[in-house]
Amino acid sequence: MVGEGAPLIAVTGCGVVCAAGGSSTEAMASIASWTVSTAMKGEPFFPPPAAPCFVVAGKLPALSSSFSIDDSVLAGVNRTLLLALAAINESLEQAGISAADLRRKRVGVALGTTVGCTFHNEPYYIDWKEGRDPDEKPLRTYLSSNLAERVQGILGVRGPRAVITNACASGTDAIGLARNWLRHGLCDIAIAGGADELSRIACHGFKSLMLVSPEDCRPFDRDRQGLNLGEGAGIVLLERDEQIIAEKRACLGWIRGYGIAGDAHHPTAPHPSGRGLQLAVRMALADGNVTVGDIAMINAHGTGTPANDRAETRAVYELGLNSTGLSMISTKGVTGHTLGAAGAIEAVFTLLTLNRGEVAGTAGCRNCDPDFPVAVLAEGETSPLGGRIGMSQSLAFGGSNGVLVLEGAG
Repeated sequence: MVGEGAPLIAVTGCGVVCAAGGSSTEAMASIASWTVSTAMKGEPFFPPPAAPCFVVAGKLPALSSSFSIDDSVLAGVNRTLLLALAAINESLEQAGISAADLRRKRVGVALGTTVGCTFHNEPYYIDWKEGRDPDEKPLRTYLSSNLAERVQGILGVRGPRAVITNACASGTDAIGLARNWLRHGLCDIAIAGGADELSRIACHGFKSLMLVSPEDCRPFDRDRQGLNLGEGAGIVLLERDEQIIAEKRACLGWIRGYGIAGDAHHPTAPHPSGRGLQLAVRMALADGNVTVGDIAMINAHGTGTPANDRAETRAVYELGLNSTGLSMISTKGVTGHTLGAAGAIEAVFTLLTLNRGEVAGTAGCRNCDPDFPVAVLAEGETSPLGGRIGMSQSLAFGGSNGVLVLEGAG
């Protein structure tokens, strides 16, 4: 924890690509209208039968030629990296930063992912197991798919880099790490977030845990049956506030606080009262010099599984956050659960919602579970926000919890 007097870290650009839209603007429009606008929902190539997935439709958004990314380079990268590059591209264009600008700076890259491309190698291993001579391309793709390293190489920049693989909190933790790099002067600018593509093994793994809903997911709904998997990427471009003030540039808002804590309870299930989440929230609030009463909204992890939604609402209640008149939502009804990208995508949505000043309800939540100790904003509802500070929460397998406190610029 850095505490009071630490330099503010500003978000100068953001990018999203997911089933809800090919940009942050498109995705926010989907959330506002409770639709999956550009998504291909269903079984495009491999998801388990009767398990809807949220897939980025068609071709990924084109990358601007101003970033000098050669097409031959892009042809050799995996889908997870393409998703990340699409979101990075949007964030850089939004901030008005070119490749030449980046190369004059120390650029940190912190990206979260869970499975990435690592489980698309079954043909290689099947051939190897059966004594055939397998094509080495899938293996070589895997070995050369360090997201942060590849992004730095493609952009031609140098600086600290890290890939966070902390399950579903990966994107949140990557943003928190990059924020700390900037606070301690380890880089001049940071590209942070997460990316994950759909994986057949991941789909079947979640199904084997009986966490997948056979219908569209319904976060916080009394009739929820589980999650739907999705794919995508979310990116924030981070800079020290003093730098953008000196250069008279605008920002979207600030990363005020970050907290991380563990449940120490179960390999896949959260602690029933969200013990680790409560610790992470308290840490993030203290880190950002923010009180419970300052929080206007919570973008919850909200997967739609019985255990997650129950634990998350219990944690919010025990923290006293229900008494502040804030709005609690989940956006996974329009994106699916994008695993390592989820926390980053949701951080972008939180910041943009704070700037809009009005929050849209939870897609899929038509009848909030009456057993919850706190109410969740339901589908079709909207609520004006009473402030510009909110939280984005991530609960991960292994009992890890990550929380970001964000402030909108208005």
